[in-house]
Amino acid sequence: MKIIIKSAVVLAVIGTLLVSGCSRQQGSATKADEVAKPRIAVIVKSLANEFFVNMADGTRQHHAENSDSYELILNGIKDEAALAEQVALVEQMIALRVDVIVLAPADSKALIPIVRRATAQGIVVINIDNQLDAALIAEAGINVPFVGPDNREGAKKVGDYLAKDLNAGDEVAIIGGISTAFNAQQREQGFEDAMASVGANIISVQDGSWHQAEASTIASALIAEHPNLKALLCSNDNMAIGAVAAVRQAGKTGQIQVVGFDNISATHELLQGGDMLATADQYGHQLAVYGIEYALQILNDGTVPDDYKTPVDLITASDL
Repeated sequence: MKIIIKSAVVLAVIGTLLVSGCSRQQGSATKADEVAKPRIAVIVKSLANEFFVNMADGTRQHHAENSDSYELILNGIKDEAALAEQVALVEQMIALRVDVIVLAPADSKALIPIVRRATAQGIVVINIDNQLDAALIAEAGINVPFVGPDNREGAKKVGDYLAKDLNAGDEVAIIGGISTAFNAQQREQGFEDAMASVGANIISVQDGSWHQAEASTIASALIAEHPNLKALLCSNDNMAIGAVAAVRQAGKTGQIQVVGFDNISATHELLQGGDMLATADQYGHQLAVYGIEYALQILNDGTVPDDYKTPVDLITASDL
């Protein structure tokens, strides 16, 4: 079995290592067999985010159970906005002549040129988590299947659950992810769909860049400026945790509802304690696995599958 970790620059920054064994079974496979195994690179986003740590863990587990089928190279970036780092990682994988890149892009547009370069080198690219811009993909003339959830649908489920506690005209605010990321746009639209259905008044939509501290700062300002604020809809759980901190600091726990997206374990105590109302589970630990399985299908029979919609479910305290 061989697992290769190629994220030294990133890991030096965040100060941790994705530790994996690096060995070959002696006498059980010929050199030809080893060469024949495809090399699959999985490039996730911020390894400081529990969601992507879970994705990496699920990927390693799948490889451990299928090490005879492929070799794994697992990469990550220091934070959600480290676009240049992610581009550099894809460039490294092109230089290594991997067979597959399973990519969770930090931006829906900025990664397309390097993705095009990868496909031009005969590398199969599978897009997971955050969908690349469909129009630009078509313009580039490349085929990059997307494996991931309907983020708009998931956010609407969370927003609809919140809407049960709202009345027409109630003031709410949305703290979104990086505005150029398609999943951030879709989640914002899903929240807006749900709020429109009950007639809530969205008084602000701000970009929290997926970060807890930034979301907390935004939430604090919103609470101070809008004394009648009833809810903060956050496009990921990191930002929801930041919003909860701001609500607590303002002494408005129970008066301002907070919802998130991702179902990371750090939110479970908040959900059970009533500090958060709901989140969405998109089963992140399986997203890269789905991408790997799609890639193996392409390598095995040459067919390029359609996009694959993965599940996303509402999570409340009663589900924990």
